[in-house]
Amino acid sequence: MGKTELLPGAAPGLSQLDPITVEVVRHKLEGIANEMESTLLRSSFSPIVKEGMDASASLFTMRGESLAQACAVPIHLATLIPVVQTFLREFPVATMRDGDIYIMNDPYLGGTHLPDIALVTPIFHRGKVLALSATMTHHQDVGGMTPGSIPTNATEIFQEGIRIPPLKLRDAGEMNDTLVKMLRQNVRIPDTLMGDLNAQIAGCQIGARRLAELAENLGEEQLAAIFEELLMRSEAMTRSALRAIPEGIYRYVDWLDNDGIDLDRRVRIEVAVTVKDGAIHIDLTGTSAQLKGPFNCVPSGSQAAAYFAVRAITDPTIPTNAGCFRPVSLHLPVGSLVNPVEPAPVGSRTATIKRITGCILGAFKDVLPERVPADSGCELLTLAFGGRQPAGGSFVTGELMAAGSGAGRGSDGVDVIETDATNCMNLPAEAMEMEAPIRIHRVALSRDSGGAGKQRGGLGIIKEFETLVDGVTLTHRGERHYHPAAGSHGGLEGAKAHSVLRRSDGTEEVIASKLVTGMNRGDRLVVTTAGGGGYGDPQLRDRAAVREDVKNGKVSAAAARAVYGLAAD
Repeated sequence: MGKTELLPGAAPGLSQLDPITVEVVRHKLEGIANEMESTLLRSSFSPIVKEGMDASASLFTMRGESLAQACAVPIHLATLIPVVQTFLREFPVATMRDGDIYIMNDPYLGGTHLPDIALVTPIFHRGKVLALSATMTHHQDVGGMTPGSIPTNATEIFQEGIRIPPLKLRDAGEMNDTLVKMLRQNVRIPDTLMGDLNAQIAGCQIGARRLAELAENLGEEQLAAIFEELLMRSEAMTRSALRAIPEGIYRYVDWLDNDGIDLDRRVRIEVAVTVKDGAIHIDLTGTSAQLKGPFNCVPSGSQAAAYFAVRAITDPTIPTNAGCFRPVSLHLPVGSLVNPVEPAPVGSRTATIKRITGCILGAFKDVLPERVPADSGCELLTLAFGGRQPAGGSFVTGELMAAGSGAGRGSDGVDVIETDATNCMNLPAEAMEMEAPIRIHRVALSRDSGGAGKQRGGLGIIKEFETLVDGVTLTHRGERHYHPAAGSHGGLEGAKAHSVLRRSDGTEEVIASKLVTGMNRGDRLVVTTAGGGGYGDPQLRDRAAVREDVKNGKVSAAAARAVYGLAAD
């Protein structure tokens, strides 16, 4: 992709711009995005946002190029790019009015999955559009066949919730009351939905206000020139970092457990990554055909995986904006898992995006051993609970649980941490128990789950839930129940994930990764997430480190002897 042309009146390059001013503005833009994010999180109603932090904010040029982004969820930040481009096609800049806010969530029109609703507002300064501010939130419920709107057994997108095409939520400051009524009527917790949408509006407005203030101080032309300089600088730095990687074609294959429908069928993801002349091309030929179940991933998600991976293997000091992504191209076979044909379901695409990301990074294990670790647990275990409160009224709540990260050449993996393009938090026990008739009995690290190695993989987590009322619907979306995280350079694989449903009558059901079922009073769900892969020969691990792991309960005494060869004291 070539460089974009300068905006009218913009200075042609850094030589005509004060470099100190450019750097100050860069940090200011990032500060604005982070203030948008903080406003969004602090104003939201649902626990998945205010506790799980499953929401993001970003600034864009009026051409739809990402300009600055909050420290938030990489999947959101990348999928906002095609969302903004969709809005610009539907609502050209010349037609925009101060006070407009646009809304959409349809994956087949540029979105990602239905719970992720995007809002975008134009930023005006002295009557002209200067830029765009955008927010994306994972909403706790958007309708569909199960509470929480992440059914793992959906077979078409219409079962996953309400589809919102590009529309005006607010027109020149006036809310679209008809659309609001339609949205409220199609979700289980309408007040929560509107609370989170209003938080998104607040985030967008903060971005618009702060950027307009910056334009007032610097002037529109100088600010536009700085925008362009920042994009060109990031592009040049990214291409330079890619040129430092040996040219070649690098391949990797990994697997999803199943598609939620055929629980015994494993799903192949294959990548071939070509690095040449400061550019990177990612080809997913060989990946499974599109699935019956909801683990299909529309192109925006595949693009998000690629963008995250490129940022991970290049210089972390490069400012993240659209310039970083100009050297990136993808081939996504039509009708495949990574480019499905409508109306294929796509609600569980997070698992697929994470595995694509892991495969792209895995392709560089040998060529970039100092930067690419062993495979991570690469699991965002997503749970949704829905039913009736004892005192009346509906509840819908969820949980986001991470696995262990892979060990690196010089460090152990991190326990229970988001990796591979996601960046959310689990719900504290107190937060879930306040929201729903659910009791948390146990939260603990999963001993021996980190892959053994000279550097040990990160551990997964164990968590136990009990439902306190009858008639609760559970959705369980797990991964790594069948294909563990691979080790690297002699390190061993991490432990697999495992979940079991223990009924109040004493019967047990092992969950085959995906499940939608009912729970009654006294039933318990016990989940264990996967561990990350180890790095290097376990026999070379420092003896003191092994003893410390045993002391801290991360490695059992039996594993210390059998795997690491540590003699009993």
